[in-house]
Amino acid sequence: MSVLPDPGASRAVLVGASRFEYLEPLPAVANNLRALADLLCGPLSLQLPVRHVTVVEDPVAARTVMGAVRQAAAEATDTLVVYFAGHGLVDAQDQLVLALPDTEFGRVETGLSYDWVRQVLLLDSRAERHVVILDCCYSGLALGRMSAGRGLADQAAVEGSFLLAAAAETRTALAPVGETYTAFTGALLEALRQGIPGGPALVDLGTLYRHLRLTMEARGHPVPQARDRNSGAQVALGRNQADLPAAPVVAAAAAGADAGARPWPDPRAIRTVTGFFTALAEVRVVSGLTHQAVSERSAGRMAAGTVGRLLNRGTLPTTWGTTAVYLSACGVPDEQITRWQSAWQQLRAQNLPAETASPEAARDGGPEKARAWQRPLSAFRRRRDH
Repeated sequence: MSVLPDPGASRAVLVGASRFEYLEPLPAVANNLRALADLLCGPLSLQLPVRHVTVVEDPVAARTVMGAVRQAAAEATDTLVVYFAGHGLVDAQDQLVLALPDTEFGRVETGLSYDWVRQVLLLDSRAERHVVILDCCYSGLALGRMSAGRGLADQAAVEGSFLLAAAAETRTALAPVGETYTAFTGALLEALRQGIPGGPALVDLGTLYRHLRLTMEARGHPVPQARDRNSGAQVALGRNQADLPAAPVVAAAAAGADAGARPWPDPRAIRTVTGFFTALAEVRVVSGLTHQAVSERSAGRMAAGTVGRLLNRGTLPTTWGTTAVYLSACGVPDEQITRWQSAWQQLRAQNLPAETASPEAARDGGPEKARAWQRPLSAFRRRRDH
């Protein structure tokens, strides 16, 4: 069963190198980082709090990347996403090396061995699931060695994870001249932003991989590789935007729909207060109802303004009644409402002040989001280790 990670218990580290001393520049990589960070924090994907996404751009030293990955691995208990875009090299032992700004061909010690990252995920990570996305390019010699031995996805796989690798044949195919994004990441962003017509309600990694293979092949680009460990393919990166209602529906129409068949968020996947409110807001999106329509379906027990205040809270309600009314008005089946109540009770018992500190952690939207973006941008500039 596909599941959306709890954003409060998940982390993402996005690494990219676009400027190099000895290798050709990849200007699209800088655009990849900003677009993917924005997507992961926005309503089209995981809705991660901004502080849970670390962007490392053009790191001069390998320790800069390793420090960011190690910290995220220590903090994440649900899902950890690690992304790299840039030049990929292969050493004499057919091991993957991620190129840094001062990396030189033939001197793999100037790059970052992927095996170092892999060891952190295997040995030091608290996360239950790992998602590794590698948007790397290779020279013809590197491809020759790769084809003779293990593939990139085999090298990079981590138990309890999903590895998605671009495995492009040449740099030009991977980063077409004049394009905003690299080919692989551009297709990835497109799939999450626009959805997959005819696809499931959640864009899980297995579905995303199959869609990207078809898309890249149709465009004449090298097809990606993937490896799944322990059902990692069931981790979703967002709701299928092509499967959502095109416009909010009226209460009467929603009342006649088969509520039990709707892809409601699973409260059993909730681990934090942030995740609780993110999933609670997703309930209304899945229902297709406006705030006013939810109010009308509550038979006067909940005003439209109360709906908005509930979804924008930063702390758990001290009583269950309003949340139960909201879920029922949205059309959530009674047995699922019982699960929601259990999740609420568990969170109340846990008393997690770090996750209830700010309203933007729950919804991460509006003016607060614009101000919050100033923090990660300045943070990753400090990480660039000049």
